[in-house]
Amino acid sequence: MFSYLSPEDRVPPDHPLRPIRLMVDDALKVLSPAFKRLYSAFGRPSIPPEKLLRALLLQVLFTVRSERLLMEALNYNLLFRWFVGLNMDESVWVATVFTKNRDRLLEGDIAEKFFAQVLEQAQGANLLSDEHFSVDGTLIEAWASQKSFRTAAER
Repeated sequence: MFSYLSPEDRVPPDHPLRPIRLMVDDALKVLSPAFKRLYSAFGRPSIPPEKLLRALLLQVLFTVRSERLLMEALNYNLLFRWFVGLNMDESVWVATVFTKNRDRLLEGDIAEKFFAQVLEQAQGANLLSDEHFSVDGTLIEAWASQKSFRTAAER
């Protein structure tokens, strides 16, 4: 497929993800020194932490239930590809590879720092409200159980 328009041109100027993407860019600049320690000099190329964190934010914002569904959405959703920074012809990651790379960011507290940075910017720009908040409870349970899981031998 050939197009004269870039993904940037296809996202409306007033789309709500545009200011969020700017906040994400600022948060990633602050965290970039920590990313350099995550890259390996050998082995298969991993998912860039910047793209992985952007995808995680989309998963939370759009309450995508699983990594498999997130990878599917990234494969065909032009808005998601634009937000994450994937080219039109760039292949999407395998869900298990995405999950393993995500776990590295969670264990290193990089994801927590990233979300805190974005949240701080949103609060500073007065974009948050305490009037109404709703979220998919199953997503919270899934994230909460990430570090609370123990094998039978550990109990």
